Amino acid sequence: MAESTEPVVRAPGLAEQARALAAGETTSRALTRRALDRIAATQPVVNAFRLVREEAALAEADAADAALARGLAGSERPLLGVPLAVKDDTDVAGEPTAFGCGGAFPPKACDGESVRRLRAAGAVIVGKTNSPELGQWPFTEGPVFGDTRNPWNPDHTPGGSSGGSAAAVAAGLVAAALGSDGAGSVRIPAAWTHLVGIKPQRGRISTWPEAEAFNGITVNGPLARTVRDAALLLAAASGNAPGDLHRPAPVDVLPAADRPPERLRIALSTGMPFTATPKALDPLVESAVRALAERLALLGHRVEEAEPRYGPIGLTFVPRATAGVRTWSERAPERRLLDPRTLGAVRTGRLLGGPILRAARAAETPLRRRVGRIFHRYDVVLAPTTATPPPRVGAFTGLSGWRTDRTMIAHCPYAWPWNVLGWPAVNVPAGFAPAPVDGGRGPGLPLGAQLLGPEASEPLLVSLAAELEADRRWHERWPDEALLHRSAGHP
Repeated sequence: MAESTEPVVRAPGLAEQARALAAGETTSRALTRRALDRIAATQPVVNAFRLVREEAALAEADAADAALARGLAGSERPLLGVPLAVKDDTDVAGEPTAFGCGGAFPPKACDGESVRRLRAAGAVIVGKTNSPELGQWPFTEGPVFGDTRNPWNPDHTPGGSSGGSAAAVAAGLVAAALGSDGAGSVRIPAAWTHLVGIKPQRGRISTWPEAEAFNGITVNGPLARTVRDAALLLAAASGNAPGDLHRPAPVDVLPAADRPPERLRIALSTGMPFTATPKALDPLVESAVRALAERLALLGHRVEEAEPRYGPIGLTFVPRATAGVRTWSERAPERRLLDPRTLGAVRTGRLLGGPILRAARAAETPLRRRVGRIFHRYDVVLAPTTATPPPRVGAFTGLSGWRTDRTMIAHCPYAWPWNVLGWPAVNVPAGFAPAPVDGGRGPGLPLGAQLLGPEASEPLLVSLAAELEADRRWHERWPDEALLHRSAGHP
């Protein structure tokens, strides 16, 4: 396994940067300049960013330094001066929101609510990260922006659809980034890039100016190297705008990162919800998840094999997802530039709209009761995040819509049910697949496992993830720095 032994190359984590800024040990301009320089140096290989806000970010950093000099850091502005990135489905004032699409999108007049809250917390937004077209796929590639690559092995994808955010954090370009998760789009790239990724309760982080995103299946969530950094970003971004359809009662997630959980009942689940398509759990992934279950047992938790009863949950997902694609596609300035697979999803969304979509949404409450029965016996479900290690870049290129869907489900059959239910989930690193996994060269590839909970269970999941992190020390491992500066496929 090739991995860096030079931690000085990379910036400290989110919480450490905030502490150092408040203590006067560094400046926001220095941290922001460093982030911008690393983005520029790695963009030819990693290609994490769709848009870099160099001048604007440096101006924001100077304003943050002035605020720091006036002593304005504190609990109200916990990220004052810290550089962050957001996914390009999130509005940033003065910048377009293209969401992986081609064409000349107009700049937005206002920040989205999540960005507004990050700015209120003092964050500097250095840029917008790459996403596949309308966030549909677990890879981050497209003719408009190119291929985003995995910092652990650039021949492979970092996943999607928050692949740019994940790659930016895994490569040490920023300490944390905001993504979105509509079928695992935070958790999948977190699993495949050795990160913590939190899919919070629906509505925990506002999606405004969307009252809800993709008919309620998509939520915003953080990616970071440590549980505490992910919880810090979640806490800063959380909250609602007046027009939000989903407004859950607040939870206090940040203290949970420093509080070990009580002894928990944990269900180890490797079963997959029905999709009528072929899929199988890779033995490398299963072994990694079972090893994590063994660690949890050694930490004092009761771990047993048990499966949620998913039933017909897949029938409710497709109408909501494709109707959401249809709605978003109408904003594209040049329809002819959309991927043929997107146009196929738009047609499906049109067919499944109206009464079928309403029925799919009405099924959510009985599905919550059905799946939620597992929490009568267990506190948390531990499951694979993906069924396979990350595929190679280009593995989905040229596939029809039908073949893309089948291949996508074969790689990622585990994450999407929690989007239908709207409940919290956290990806944690679960180790590495030995290299080579597919005849390729380079280091091993990251694997992940997800901790799944019922409504409003973010504090419990964060507490358990933090306990695992203290035991596994996953945040101490970094990709090989040399890989971030080489051409894919070449040593």
